[in-house]
Amino acid sequence: MKSAFELVREKIPAQVQLIAVSKFRTTEEIMALYTLGQRKFAENRVQNLLQRREELPQDIEWHLIGHLQTNKVKQIMPFVHTIHSVDSEKLLQEIQKQAASINRKVNVLLQIKIAEEESKFGLEKQEAAEIIQKFMQIDLYPNIVLAGIMGMGTLTENTQQTRQEFKYLATCFQEFKRQYFENNAEFKELCMGMSGDYEIAIEEGATMLRIGSALFA
Repeated sequence: MKSAFELVREKIPAQVQLIAVSKFRTTEEIMALYTLGQRKFAENRVQNLLQRREELPQDIEWHLIGHLQTNKVKQIMPFVHTIHSVDSEKLLQEIQKQAASINRKVNVLLQIKIAEEESKFGLEKQEAAEIIQKFMQIDLYPNIVLAGIMGMGTLTENTQQTRQEFKYLATCFQEFKRQYFENNAEFKELCMGMSGDYEIAIEEGATMLRIGSALFA
C-alpha cells in the first residue's frame, strides 16, 4: 500500500519541485519522507528551522516559508537554501548584508499578495516591480539570487477563485520574466499551491509546491 507521500508525488510532474512543509511534524514523520527520497523541507519559524537543522540529516535542503523578521536573518543565513517570504526592500537589504558577511549566496522569492485575507503578507504587483528594478542595479545585491515569486491563495473552497488568484500570479511571473529577466535563467520559480489546491497550481504553471498535511495523511 502506497503512502500519502507517494500518492501525492505521483500527481506532480517531474519538473515541478515539491517542498515538504514539516512544521508541527515529528522527527520520525520527517525521516519517513526522507527515507522515501524527499530532500527539500520547509519550516515557517526560524527557531524551528534551527532545531530541525540540528536533529536531521545534513543533506536536507531547508526553505524558510514564514514571515521573516530582519533580526532573525543572521541565524539562518549559514545554511538556508531559499527564503520564500521576502515582502519588503528592508528585508532584502538585511539578507544581502548577512549573506555577504559569510560570503555565500542565497535564493529568495518575492511574496506577492494574491489572497483576500488581510492577515496574508505580500507585495502588490507594482511594489514588487519597483523592488525588482532596484535589484537589477549592478552590485546592489550580489549575494542574492532572485529566483522567482510566490503567493498564497485565499483559504476557500471556491476553486474558481483559487484558479483566478493563481492565474494572476502566473501573469505577474510572466510579465516580470519578460520585462526584467528574459536573459536570466535564475529567475525561474513560480511557487504556489498547498495541500488543498496544488493540483490547480500545477495546471496554472507552478514550478514549486509547498505541501504539508497531504504528505503526512
